[in-house]
Amino acid sequence: MRCMSTGELRIQSLHIHPVKSCRAIDLDVARVGPRGLEHDREWMLITAAGRFVTQRSHPTLALLRATPDSQGITLDHPQAGELRIEAPQPMSTPPADWRRVTVWKREIEAIDAGERAAQFASALIGEPARIVAGGSDHFADGYPLLVCTQASLDDLNRRLPEALPMSRFRPNIVLAGAAAWQEDHIRELRIGSLRMRLVKPCTRCVMTRIDQLTGKRGLDPLPVLQQFRYDENLRGVTFGQNARVTSGAGSLLRVGDAVTVELRD
Repeated sequence: MRCMSTGELRIQSLHIHPVKSCRAIDLDVARVGPRGLEHDREWMLITAAGRFVTQRSHPTLALLRATPDSQGITLDHPQAGELRIEAPQPMSTPPADWRRVTVWKREIEAIDAGERAAQFASALIGEPARIVAGGSDHFADGYPLLVCTQASLDDLNRRLPEALPMSRFRPNIVLAGAAAWQEDHIRELRIGSLRMRLVKPCTRCVMTRIDQLTGKRGLDPLPVLQQFRYDENLRGVTFGQNARVTSGAGSLLRVGDAVTVELRD
C-alpha cells in the first residue's frame, strides 16, 4: 500500500440529502458520524407497502427541500406545501409506531412520522405514502458515503454534447486535485483524524437523467458512460466510489480540507 499526500488534493464540496432522494443541501462544514455525514438520509418516503420511494419512480422528489436541525426537519415542496416534523425522541424500547421498511433487499426498522406527514407524502407523490425516520440505521442504498472527483466529471463532460453538474450524481464528498478516475485506485481517504475506506465503485441508474433543479428528465449520461465505464463484475456503469467511515467518527469536514490518500496495491 502506498500513501500519497499532495497540497492540491482537497475537499471541493460537501452535500447531504436529509430525506432520501430529495434535493441536496450544500455545506461548508459537515460532521461525520459512523453512518456518514450528519443529517444525511435520516428520513425517507415509503409506499403503503413499506417500500422506499425515490426519484427513479417519482422525479418530483428532486423539488423537495428538506432543512434539518437538532429538533427535526422542515419540508417544502411546490405541490405538497410545507411541513414541520419533530424528530422522534430516543427510547429504550421500540415505540408503537415502529415500522419495518425496505430499501432494495435490506429491511430497516424505522419510526413512522404520523398522519400529517403521511398526508404530505401522499400529496407529493400522488399515491398513498408515509414518511419515516431512521432508528439505529440510515436509508442509504448500501453504503453511507459517496465520494466523487471533479476531474472525473470534467472528463465525462468532455464526451457529452453538453456539460452536466455534479448534482446529477448526488455525492456526499467531491474531491478536487485528483486525476480523472483516480478514485478507482484509492483505498483510503485520510482527512485529519478521519479515515474513510473506499469500498466499491458506485453503479449508476436512471436518476442520473433527472435535472435536480426542475425534476424533469434531461440529458442522459448513461449511454456515454456505458462506452468506457462498464464494470463486468458489477454489471453496470460506474461513477464515484461508495465509502464508509473506519475511524474518526465525530470529526468535522470542511470545504478546502487537505486530503491524503492510501492507494490500492
